[in-house]
Amino acid sequence: PENWIWIEMGKLVNIKNGFPFDSKLFSKNISGKHPLIRIRDIVRGYTETFTDEECPEEYTIKKGDILIGMDGDFNVASWKGEDALLNQRVCCIDSASPYLDRRFLLYYLPIPLMKINEATPSVTVKHLSTKTLSITPIPIPPLAEQQRIVDRIESLFTKLDEAKEKILEVLDGYEPRKVAMLHLAFSGELTKTWRKEYGIDLDSWKRLSVSELCKSLKYGTAKKSQAEGEIAVIRMGNLQHGEINWNDLVYSSDKEDIEKYQLSPGDVLFNRTNSPALVGKTSIYRGNVPAIYAGYLIKLDYDHSRILGDYLNYALNTVDAKEYCNLVKTDGINQSNINAKKIGEYSFDVPSLNEQSEIVCILDEFFAKEAEAKAKVEATLDAIEAMKKSILAKAFRGELGTNNPEDESVEELLKRTLV
Repeated sequence: PENWIWIEMGKLVNIKNGFPFDSKLFSKNISGKHPLIRIRDIVRGYTETFTDEECPEEYTIKKGDILIGMDGDFNVASWKGEDALLNQRVCCIDSASPYLDRRFLLYYLPIPLMKINEATPSVTVKHLSTKTLSITPIPIPPLAEQQRIVDRIESLFTKLDEAKEKILEVLDGYEPRKVAMLHLAFSGELTKTWRKEYGIDLDSWKRLSVSELCKSLKYGTAKKSQAEGEIAVIRMGNLQHGEINWNDLVYSSDKEDIEKYQLSPGDVLFNRTNSPALVGKTSIYRGNVPAIYAGYLIKLDYDHSRILGDYLNYALNTVDAKEYCNLVKTDGINQSNINAKKIGEYSFDVPSLNEQSEIVCILDEFFAKEAEAKAKVEATLDAIEAMKKSILAKAFRGELGTNNPEDESVEELLKRTLV
């Protein structure tokens, strides 16, 4: 709009980099020490770093001050914590200007910062300078219009956030529904009607161990994989939610390994070594891509006459199986391990092949519908974020319908007051 103006940020606000505190004096002991804001503290709004070192008063940050991380993603946020000292590589924007609403600037800054980040070349961590910030142009409408824009943004964002909260509640219910469904499946409740129809009693189920159900438990290849090769090598990161994720693949051209470790459709893989939270993941190989498997995995070579691969896969992804894995794992530095003997000792209830097939069909249908619903919900979340970006883009082009052409032009106001 004609009564707006573009102006370099440094001509309207003060931009102050942090004080070069000595990191050797940093501490987590809060007794009698000063809280210190570092880059990682900007978004989370609190600090766990303290120092004895003194600095000029001007480096004390107050609640509500606008902070920008000068390294990495160039995050920007209003400080939510208590008064704290400003460390180097974090800058503070002093927006105490009669021409600028602080909230308006806070909503606008992520837009140029994202563009600067994308245009900043870097081999490792990207760096931002106060000089770049100083010459960054920002659109300035009349102060009354800035306030109207902020009010409109916050009104629209409030409605979108309410919708987002309800969607997240739906997503939060996904895991409990999965757990409940698997419990019904492996307690016999899921096929109660089916057994009644065929005159089968729950006593027909047998408690069997993995070793009783499998002919062997085979470790994968210990040889190093390559970025390219003849055949994919499935690693622990490729086991996701009971299926094989085909992202981030490595390969092998080792003839001996290909012959010894090549997978067949229906093979079940158990993750024997991983972080304490992820060890014990189990997935089934569908044959989408020819593959062998790495040494951190165990192939459960099950007896097809006693158990279905899908039933075994579902059984090892239950809460009961995860609790067992957590109980028997051995912990090392950052990693846990479950050997073949221990996973072989895990037992669960197994019905006839026909009933296993019925259970698998019901679970497959249920999880397919859940996945479809989850994808739609996640798409809605993406749409909400896109709508927020669209609102901000329109806001800073003066297209939210809030502009009053009778408001005094910012350019004329600056000319009169800065003379």
